Amino acid sequence: MPLPELFTPLELAGVTLPNRIVVSPMCQYSAVDGDMTDWHLMHLGNLACSGAGLTMVEATGITPEGRITHGCTGLYSDSNERAMARVLKLYRSITKHPIGLQIGHAGRKASTHPPFRGGQPLREGESPWQTVAPSAIPFGEGWHVPHELSVAEIRQLVEAFVSSAQRARRLGFDALELHSAHGYLIHQFLSPLSNRRTDEYGRNRMKAPLEIAEAARAVWPRDRILGARINASDWVEGGFTPADAVAYAGELKRIGLDYVCVSSGASVPHAKIPASPGYQVPFAEQVKKAVPGLAVRAVGLIVAPDQAQEIVASGKADMVALARGFLDDPRWVWHAAERLGAPFECPPQYARTRPEQWPGARLARPRP
Repeated sequence: MPLPELFTPLELAGVTLPNRIVVSPMCQYSAVDGDMTDWHLMHLGNLACSGAGLTMVEATGITPEGRITHGCTGLYSDSNERAMARVLKLYRSITKHPIGLQIGHAGRKASTHPPFRGGQPLREGESPWQTVAPSAIPFGEGWHVPHELSVAEIRQLVEAFVSSAQRARRLGFDALELHSAHGYLIHQFLSPLSNRRTDEYGRNRMKAPLEIAEAARAVWPRDRILGARINASDWVEGGFTPADAVAYAGELKRIGLDYVCVSSGASVPHAKIPASPGYQVPFAEQVKKAVPGLAVRAVGLIVAPDQAQEIVASGKADMVALARGFLDDPRWVWHAAERLGAPFECPPQYARTRPEQWPGARLARPRP
């Protein structure tokens, strides 16, 4: 019996994903001065048991000011690197499945409280910092007015991306992802809602993002995966569009990136997003059809195994990613394999939960 497409391997660069299921990067807001903590040991150690084909580590700032909150991880110092190495060592001791890192800069959406403390901008007395952006346009009413980056400062940011990529390479990550979505700095350059510059970085809104991608490609090994998370819509009139996403993805492929993860939204607070199961999958499908040879990952309210299987089997995307689905059920891959009739591996310490060893599995998860 052939494997369900969701559980077939996928080769990207020189790395083989054992299945098409990816753990999305998920901010934990639990770092100290950018350093991972014991929470990250628990969080990523738990995800190492998931069986996902690839686990992506949360959005990690390339500079202290590039973090979203004081609790966000960073990879701009030796201390950050040591703390991350400790967590990676634990992950590698549990599974051989690939692990990747998403790096980025929050731009005008930096200097905030974490979502579970309201997510609002830090005020006087809360250790705020000066935010930066392509243009001096705040994210929303009551938000910090960002400093408009000079050309020299843009070049320094490109160098900061390179420095973090080099640290990630030294740490031995299997994949590196550039965060180019959700209204953060790279996306701020791309979107006409946040980039109103009149210089070369405004006339060609892809210029800075592509300079970052080219610089990352130059230092990231060709036998490891390099990709980007991109936006396909700002969900606001006059914003970034699916056609823009296709053009951007094509340029990323030309530079040599191996995949894009197609998301949307979060560039302005007033966007009305019609969230429903798989609502972003058509964007991924559009990019996949328009940019042959570039692997595409779909994300966004992908919850059920049959739904994920259909996305991959029908060719809408090469991979699917889940975030809150894994927080809700860290064993989602095991249960999807049961549902679809695919073999799966789990740590031997947990093997007693397998259906062939535990009659309770069928009681806990009755088949329809």
